[in-house]
Amino acid sequence: MPRDLPNALGTYLRDRRSRLDPAAFGLAGGRRRTPGLRREEVASRANISPTWYTWLEQGRGGAPSADVLDRIARGLMLTDPEREHIYMLALGRPPEAHYRPVDGISPRLQRVLDAMPLSPAIIKTAMWDVVGWNRAATLLLTDYARLPREERNILRMMFGSDHVRTRNADWETIARFVVGAFRADVTRAGAANSAAAAALVDELCGISADFRQLWQDNDVVSHGEGVKRIHHPEAGLLAMEFASFAVEGRPELGMIVYNPVSDDDRERLSRLLAGRMQG
Repeated sequence: MPRDLPNALGTYLRDRRSRLDPAAFGLAGGRRRTPGLRREEVASRANISPTWYTWLEQGRGGAPSADVLDRIARGLMLTDPEREHIYMLALGRPPEAHYRPVDGISPRLQRVLDAMPLSPAIIKTAMWDVVGWNRAATLLLTDYARLPREERNILRMMFGSDHVRTRNADWETIARFVVGAFRADVTRAGAANSAAAAALVDELCGISADFRQLWQDNDVVSHGEGVKRIHHPEAGLLAMEFASFAVEGRPELGMIVYNPVSDDDRERLSRLLAGRMQG
């Protein structure tokens, strides 16, 4: 632990404890020497020893376990970012992710997508369900709004649609990348052993021998960057470079943004988008 922060965890726990209103927990306020809950009250809520909790605030007793940190987080009613913060202070790492299904994105995140009118962009989950997109993505990639929710899955489209397969000039390369990135995503989001992931993998293995082989290869890749070449019926063959970004505070979400590789690609994409938008 840094010398200038000899007890950063204890200092943070004391601060969070002092901000809690005893009355909100049905505890008598009375005449308290300091604001907030008492140490033994937090320990009771966290179901840990009052002595152990006192040692943690005093910087004694060594590093707590992940289970103890989770109990304290619940006892202090910490938010997800605050829970992650005490993990970093105590263990030097974030907590293990627990996957949560996602139905959609916030209006603010949608505005981020819409602010890139000439760059197709999507938001996807760890299961590679597309839950957000901008107009440019609709025109260049897929009209997601017209698809039933269960069909807005990149893996289902990649391995279950002949149309999508022919649209991708480098289908084999992109397919291998998608499977490897999907494996990494579900693991990072804590969904690798979930029933939802198992059902999706079983479904894809049943409909595609290509997916089954790629899944058995056990490749894992990070999103990073790359180039995707798309056959578009109006714009022709477009080379689009893509970059992937994490969504802060949402480990189950990722954003992929596409941009034209060459000036010619940019000009033809611009004409496509301008023509459709005017129409």
